[in-house]
Amino acid sequence: MKISARNLLKGKVKAITPGAVNTEVIIEIAGGAEVVSIITKSSAESLGLAKGKDVYAVIKATNVIVGVD
Repeated sequence: MKISARNLLKGKVKAITPGAVNTEVIIEIAGGAEVVSIITKSSAESLGLAKGKDVYAVIKATNVIVGVD
C-alpha cells in the first residue's frame, strides 16, 4: 500500500461500536496505546472490520487544535 499520509500506525481492532450512521473503531497500536476513529457504518462494513483484525490507522492532518476551559 502506498499513500501520501506520513503517519501510518499498524494495530489491531480492539473494539467496534456501530451506530445508526457512524461506527466508532478503537485500534490498539504498539505499546498498548489506542487510536479512536469515527467512520461511516458502510465503510466499517465494506472493510470487514472485526475485533482482532489487523488494520492501519492512517493520520493526515496539518493542524492539531488544543483547547482548554
